[in-house]
Amino acid sequence: MDEELLELQRQFEFAQQAKSTVRLSERNVVELVQKLHQLQIIDFDLLHTITGKEYITPEQLRNEIVAEINKLGRISLIDLADSTGVDLYHVEKQAQHVVSHDSSLMLINGEIISNTYWDTAAEEINERLQECSQIAIAEIAGQLQVGSELVVSILEPRLGTLVKGRLEGGQLYTPAYVARVNAMVRGAARGIFVPMNTSALWNTLQSLLQEMDGAVGVAVDASFFQSLFNGLVKEGEILGSLRAGVHWTPSVFAMAQKDCVDSFFSQNSFITYDAMQKLGIPQPSQFLQSRYPDGISLDTAYAHPSMIEMLDAAVEDAIERNSWIDSLSVLPASLGSQDAFKILSLCPSVQAAQKSNRALILGDSYIFSNGFVKDLFDRIEKEMETLSIPGLAGAGPVDEFRVAKDAKVGYDSSEVNETSSDAGMSKQASEKGSKKKKGKSSGNSKMAQAETGADNQESVPSKSKKGQKKGKVSSGSQAADSKSGARKDEDSLGAISEEWVIQKITSLNPDFEEQGLDDPEMILLPLARHLRPLLVNSLKERRKAAFTENAQKMKKLLDNLQKKLDESFLNMQLYEKALDLFEDDPTTSVLLHKHLLRTTGTSMIDTLLLNLDMHNKLKNGVPVDPQNLESISLSAGDRSALAKSLPRVLSAKAIATVEALEGKRVESFMSALREVAEESGLALKKLDKKLERTLLHSYRKDLTSQISAETDPVSLLPQVISLLYVQVHGKALQAPGRAISAAVARLKDKLDDSAFKTLVDYQSGTVSLLALMSAATGDEEDCASDRILTKRELLEELIPALKGLVLSTSQSQT
Repeated sequence: MDEELLELQRQFEFAQQAKSTVRLSERNVVELVQKLHQLQIIDFDLLHTITGKEYITPEQLRNEIVAEINKLGRISLIDLADSTGVDLYHVEKQAQHVVSHDSSLMLINGEIISNTYWDTAAEEINERLQECSQIAIAEIAGQLQVGSELVVSILEPRLGTLVKGRLEGGQLYTPAYVARVNAMVRGAARGIFVPMNTSALWNTLQSLLQEMDGAVGVAVDASFFQSLFNGLVKEGEILGSLRAGVHWTPSVFAMAQKDCVDSFFSQNSFITYDAMQKLGIPQPSQFLQSRYPDGISLDTAYAHPSMIEMLDAAVEDAIERNSWIDSLSVLPASLGSQDAFKILSLCPSVQAAQKSNRALILGDSYIFSNGFVKDLFDRIEKEMETLSIPGLAGAGPVDEFRVAKDAKVGYDSSEVNETSSDAGMSKQASEKGSKKKKGKSSGNSKMAQAETGADNQESVPSKSKKGQKKGKVSSGSQAADSKSGARKDEDSLGAISEEWVIQKITSLNPDFEEQGLDDPEMILLPLARHLRPLLVNSLKERRKAAFTENAQKMKKLLDNLQKKLDESFLNMQLYEKALDLFEDDPTTSVLLHKHLLRTTGTSMIDTLLLNLDMHNKLKNGVPVDPQNLESISLSAGDRSALAKSLPRVLSAKAIATVEALEGKRVESFMSALREVAEESGLALKKLDKKLERTLLHSYRKDLTSQISAETDPVSLLPQVISLLYVQVHGKALQAPGRAISAAVARLKDKLDDSAFKTLVDYQSGTVSLLALMSAATGDEEDCASDRILTKRELLEELIPALKGLVLSTSQSQT
């Protein structure tokens, strides 16, 4: 048997040593393996090595990975890929499979680490810890090249076994070091006798440890101190209370606090929260309520119930005497008005008096008996009937605005006469036109001074504006004050202000000031605020009665105003049509527009504003003495003040009308005037052809009558020119002195040569006469008077010819 076995061995060796006549290439081997896979003869996975010349199974790769881990304890996947010669992808995949089936392994940051490795590392850390007493986790993590969180998770289960130490705040400490720091914390805490923030204490201990350990020492985290401190408090080794985790109050300080609070409260029957804060009690109200449940919690203090009894007796006495009392004068000076109010509301006598309407609390700390307040109200109400209170006393327009002479400061005398003459004549013409279709001339008295007085009249607008600005400050200030008062006291309530009520209380009850109060208004102001609504209600009732009485006056006032506006507005439209003749001459057109606005327009707006102001006062229940409004002439400042004193919407339109009056176009003024009238409920008549003919006929007839009776050579010229324009153009021209020359020139083509020459000569003579009259001053006055007299006589000689010219023109037109 042995020989046969030996023979077989020799044959096998020979077969091995024999060279094969057929060899397979690597390509054939690969194809052969692939064919075996297809035929499922090889039914397991095969992995290529990096060289591509070898195959390896996943099981073999896992075995090699486990072998490397067992050998090294910690290895990276990249190193495994190099050692096994397999692509990193397959290494990672099989490594995850190995780690998932072995709980003692972990795959972290591309490394496989076993528990044996961590045990070895923990032993090394423990050896170093025993040498240094403390090690930072960050330092260990740096050495192991892992994260601090991983180090903590590895060390925590090994503390007390492999690692003899304590982990706190990112530091590892030995038990001896912990005991040492614990003793320091206990000693420091026992040395504190006042409330302290533990953070400051930990900073001090850290500095002390750094000095003791020198450069090798590691900074101790505050949480380590806090942990030790909390343990000492829990074990009762240090006595006190910890609030919010950082505020430490020693028990010895808390006992001293309570003794101090008890002493003060028992002696004074109250204690302020400020005093509690100074004692270091952060929530004084809760502290006192828990200690003295029967006490009263106020806004700034905590009081004993005996405080109510003391104040109740004083208040009851004041109510019985129909007087008043300041509760702060009875209570301690440390209490405020809100505290006094709360104590007052708890007094039985106050509660009973308020239920029976025998007393009321004002200004938090003052209590007044109703008898005292009623007596004071009756006396002030009685004085309201006799004293002049803004908005109660009757106010006539003469008292509020200046008369025509004062209102026109800055205009020369000729302009005043011109304005008043035109206004009066236009009014009379309107009256006759609306009733009997007759009119009266509105010729100007001294209009012929145009040529020589041109420079003086040119300066009129600028002087007028300056005079108006001054009027706002001086003589017009009363109107401005009335305007501002009307704005402030709108709705008839502002007339009785708190200041006025305080003044009356002081005058009727000087006791308030005689009692030596530091600030009398502290008591007067609440009392005035209580009385003012009562006085205002009384004022409302009086004004309501006055409004009933004024209703008839308001109706009559509006009727009269409607009549006046109808007359003036028709005349204004009649005069406006004559302005179209001079549209091709801008300079003369501006003069005519301004003249018509200063005369007829001014009269209309003054009448409208004065009547609307009186209507507004009557509407608000203000007694107004009826006076003749036609005798009042307003300045620009007075008109603005009146316009602003009207109700809001009407005021805006009235202001626009006043501004249009100072403009250069009659159309703008007429449009603004229509809006004001419409807002006021007034209807303005529109001039139709029939009315125009009637008014022109009356105007012409009246001018003819005036010219026949006129003897003044200067006043005659504007009347003649006005009549000629009615005869020639059928227009009622209102021309100022500066426009007379242009008006005469317009008649050249309408008159024969002799008549026009007579008119020009008379106009030149008038201009010369006015120039002499203006130049007569000083020593030359006697000589000038002779020349003026001579010139006047020459003009008087021309009067018959001028009147004849008018009559002849009238006949030719007829």
